[in-house]
Amino acid sequence: MIDEAFLADGADGLAAVEEAVRKAAAAEIMPRFRQLAVHEIVEKNGPHDLVTVADRLAEEHLTAALTAILPGSVVVGEEAVHADPTVYEALRGDAPVWIVDPVDGTRQFVRGEAGFCTLVALAHHGELLASWTYAPALDEMAVAVRGRGATLNGEPLHAGSPQPGAVLRIATSHPDYTTPEQKQALLSLRTDGVEAVPCGSAGLEYLAIARGELDALAFSWEYAWDHAAGLLLVAEAGGAQTTVAGAPFRITGGNALPFTAARDAATAERVRGLLAGE
Repeated sequence: MIDEAFLADGADGLAAVEEAVRKAAAAEIMPRFRQLAVHEIVEKNGPHDLVTVADRLAEEHLTAALTAILPGSVVVGEEAVHADPTVYEALRGDAPVWIVDPVDGTRQFVRGEAGFCTLVALAHHGELLASWTYAPALDEMAVAVRGRGATLNGEPLHAGSPQPGAVLRIATSHPDYTTPEQKQALLSLRTDGVEAVPCGSAGLEYLAIARGELDALAFSWEYAWDHAAGLLLVAEAGGAQTTVAGAPFRITGGNALPFTAARDAATAERVRGLLAGE
């Protein structure tokens, strides 16, 4: 088990992780922001699924730093899994796992927009313990620790609840990442009282919920690196999440999709009901 001292208030381990995330961004991401050459950008699975040299080098930087901070831990990173899908199985193993998305919102990063972030979460036996969401171009660092709340640049985050009767603003999956059945479920959000908007960086959409600027999200893919950090952030800010089947989303996979995260439990249930056609 992870030593509880590692997760304690003011613990050196938590501070070391935050420093590692900042250093990776400073060394490998920000020097390439708005400076990418054409040959440094590659399509993985289509025009909306990009990877850059910054993604690869930042993940390598974080892998070395995080496993040094917590000996015996392993890393499940987006780029490592792309190279070797069996790496993903570590989420179901016995070792503590760092879940890493080095540049979440790569399309925005490639376009020179500030709406991207680095996501890191620490999990053990499928349970999320801590997370870091860092938007270096915006100078925003959100941290969540299980049972100890969430902060943004050191200030407490509280998701709150939507105003009664207000239109719900919900970020939704890009159509490229949906099956026909999931697309139909997401179309159910195009109804009175709901404003469905396309998602940008998943990590920043979760942060928007945690700070009360977005009411909910509805996503149809389950890669842990996109969701682990944000799910804990929303939960520790007072929010809630559920799959379309009414079960909690599991970072280990096998979820009924789409799923939602929202500012409060009532909103999450309302979105789930719409997705389920109830």
